[in-house]
This record gives sequence, structure tokens and C-alpha cells, in this order.
Amino acid sequence: MGAKTALLAFADGDIRSALRAATASNQAEAERLVRRVLPGYDVTPAGESSLFETYPPDDIAHVTVLPGVAIVCDQRLIRDRPSELPDHLLEAGAGRRIVMHGMHSVVDWLCFAVWEDGELVRSLSLSPDSGIMENIGEPYEFERPFWDGEHPVEPLFGPGPYPLPFHPLQLGEVALSNLFGFVIEGNPAPTDIDADSIPMHVFRVGDPSGEEQQTREAAREQLMRDMGPVRTYRMGPDGTLQEVSWD
Repeated sequence: MGAKTALLAFADGDIRSALRAATASNQAEAERLVRRVLPGYDVTPAGESSLFETYPPDDIAHVTVLPGVAIVCDQRLIRDRPSELPDHLLEAGAGRRIVMHGMHSVVDWLCFAVWEDGELVRSLSLSPDSGIMENIGEPYEFERPFWDGEHPVEPLFGPGPYPLPFHPLQLGEVALSNLFGFVIEGNPAPTDIDADSIPMHVFRVGDPSGEEQQTREAAREQLMRDMGPVRTYRMGPDGTLQEVSWD
């Protein structure tokens, strides 16, 4: 699994239906939305992409504004605790359904959340290292087989059990299909759309003070220090991964 997402949608109803009926997005409207959800940033048009590119690089936003739904892909809009969504984003989605989906394959992290008319009705955020960071509201039907133990994880590293009852990325693909109507690496449902057919406007969105970039670089340097030396594994005769010594 190598999927990553950073999706925030403002919808009048079912996102899948709106995307299936998608027409061309207007770049000026998309730019206005970027400036509203990321106020104070420098915004410059930077080309085109598609909805399949759900995790733009740093300082880049992918945006589409369609009848019934507007979607922004930007890492800065996704939260470890979705319930802390800033007020200006709730205001941007006033009277609409707001849907967040974040997924990062490097740390097996998943979050998704749904607000109806400004009220948070469901939020889930979890990873094997941090555990369940947020679990608010009644689980959706598509979640229940995971919570009921129907998707256990066989651990690859070490003898211990996987610290969660299911793999976050596996649930993440199912949530993506149910909430947005497409998948990145999972098995698409018959009603799913082709995300690569949905055009997105690309914008370079930078902090004019440079503070955000400096903070991000400092965090990366600290992460490299915390990771320590590189460790290598190989498959052992019993089928488990075993660490290989550099000596």
C-alpha cells in the first residue's frame, strides 16, 4: 500500500453523483476558493492535474469547483484531529456537507471526517504508532466489518500483533470509495468514478513570510535525527522479516 490523500470537499449532497456529472471547472472560481481556505498565502496558477493526484507536494494545491461539489487537495488542510478544523473552513462550507480524507502510507495513518451543516457527525483518526487519536460519532456501515474483526492484519515486523484491529490504509480505501466515489489502490466499486478523468487546477500556494517553510524543514531535520541509522531486513527461512546486520 502506497496511497496518500489530502482531500477536503464542500458538497451539496453525494460527492460521487456530483463528480459523475462533472463539467469543466472554472479556474477563477478555483483560485477564489484557494484564497478563502488558505487566507494570506501567495497564490499562483501552476497548471493542471487530475483528482487522482490526491496528495500534492508542499506548497501546492489542487482544486476543482463543480456543480454540487468543490474539492481542495492540500496537505495543510488535513488534521490529525479533524475535530480541530479551523472556523474559517467551517464557514467556507456553511450550509453544505464538508468531507475530509487524509491518508499517509509511510506511517499507516488515516483520518476521515464528515460535517453536516457545520456539525461534526463522524471523525476517525488512527495509526499503529499513535493509536486511535480521534473516534467521534457513530461509525458508518462501511466501517463495521473492520471494527468487527473481519480484516485482521498479519504483522510483518517482529512477533507481536498489529496494534490496531485492521490496517488503516485498507479502511482508508473503502472510506475513499464511499465518501468520494473512487479509490487509489483498492478495488473500485461498480459505481466508482475514474478520478483521473476529473480535471483539477494546480496552484502554487506559499507562505509569504517563509515561516511555514522554515518550520517544515526543521521538522524534517529532526525526523532524520530521530530515525537514526538505516535498518535493513530480509525474508527469513520461516517467512518472517529479519534484520540484517551491517557487520
